This record gives sequence, C-alpha cells and structure tokens, in this order.
Amino acid sequence: MLAAHVTGVILSHVSIAATWVIQEGGGMATDPLGLWKAMGWVARTVVLILFVMSGWSIGVMIDRWMAYSAARKQSRAFAPAVAGALRDGRIDEAIKVAERNKKSHLAKVVTAGLMEFRAHQDSPGAIPGETIEASKRALERTEAIVHAELKRGLGGLATIGSTAPFVGLFGTVMGILNAFTGIANTKATGLAAVAGGIAEALVTTAIGLLVAIPAVMMFNYLTGRVEAFDVEMDNSSSELIDYFLKKRGDRR
Repeated sequence: MLAAHVTGVILSHVSIAATWVIQEGGGMATDPLGLWKAMGWVARTVVLILFVMSGWSIGVMIDRWMAYSAARKQSRAFAPAVAGALRDGRIDEAIKVAERNKKSHLAKVVTAGLMEFRAHQDSPGAIPGETIEASKRALERTEAIVHAELKRGLGGLATIGSTAPFVGLFGTVMGILNAFTGIANTKATGLAAVAGGIAEALVTTAIGLLVAIPAVMMFNYLTGRVEAFDVEMDNSSSELIDYFLKKRGDRR
C-alpha cells in the first residue's frame, strides 16, 4: 500500500510538471513521436534500454504464468491418480501416471522417489534402510532441481524492477544537463529554453517507473507461487517416504 501511494504521488507530480512545462514551452510536441524526435541521443538510448527491459520482463511474466498454470493443472490431475495407484501397491502404474504429467512439479519429484525405490527393490541384497535413504536423497535432489526450474527468470525480473527507476533517473539527469546546456547556448533564461530538456527528464522518469512497477509486483506474486509449490513438494516427499516406510513394515 505504501509503495502504491508513493508511486501515485510521483506520477501525479510528473503529470503536473509535464503539463506546466508544455504550457510554458509553447509549441513543443506532446505526442510520443514528437517527444521522440525532440529527444537527444542519450535520452533515446535510455528509452530503448527501458523498452528492452520491459519486453524481457513481459516475456518472463508470460512464460512463468504459463509454466505455473500448467504445473497446477497437471498436479491436480496427478495427485489423486497416483494416490490411488500407490494405495493398491502399483508402483509401476504410479510411475506411468507421473510420466504422463511431465509439467507437474509434484510428478517430477514423486517419479524420482518411486524410480529410486523400485531400483533398490529390484537389486539383490539391498539393505532396507538404505533403500529409504536413497529414495529420500533422490527426492531432495529433484526438489532442488525443480525449484531452480520454477525460479528461472525471476532473478532477472527482480533486477529489472530494482534498476529500471535508476536507468530512468540517468535519463532524467542527462535531460537536466541538456536543459542547462540549452540555457548556456541560447543565453536565455526563460522556461522555453529548457522545456525540451525537462520534457526528456520527465519522459524517461515516467517510463522507468512504468517498467519497474509491474516487474516488482509480478516478481512478488510469482515468488509467492514458487514458495507454495515448494511446500507442496515437501509435503509430497514426506508422504512418499511414509509410504515407503509403511511398505517396508508390511513386508516384514
């Protein structure tokens, strides 16, 4: 809430200042194309960098949204099916169910544990306690791998969210420098002499904020979903280990 309030205040001040500059600046262009033509090469470079950052962050958002939605959907179908197969003691069938849901984070973890357990069961002279430990290590390794896959791109999203305002601020500083240079070159002290530089500063600041705010919001949202997936994988691993222990007890 505080961040939203601060952002609203900043954008309102930017809007007021931009209106004041445009009114005082007379015939200065106010449309995006006109502002682009009026910008110096530094401001244009900053805007291009910000657009690249925005495009990359939007790509990450879409990619992660699709991946998480597919993982959630397949996990909902996978969980009851594999539970029924394990309840009947059909480990091979449970593995087949997991392989049909390859986008599910739960299926990846459960498959690793089941395959390790089956491999030790099939090997002659296997130690029962070692079978459980090996399955547990396989589950932990797969959880770490799946966690890394789920977090792919989120680090870049956080970087964009934290650096985009400063990239825009760099454009702001250069715009102000251009404004002072305009005063020195024209020997004028009116606002019309510096209107172009101030407009560059306001545009780059606004674009930097527009790039950063969605990136930060989506990073927090997606990180929350990854944490929820981690909890689900931990719970599934614990339940699977309990199943292995119960199965070993039944054999005794």
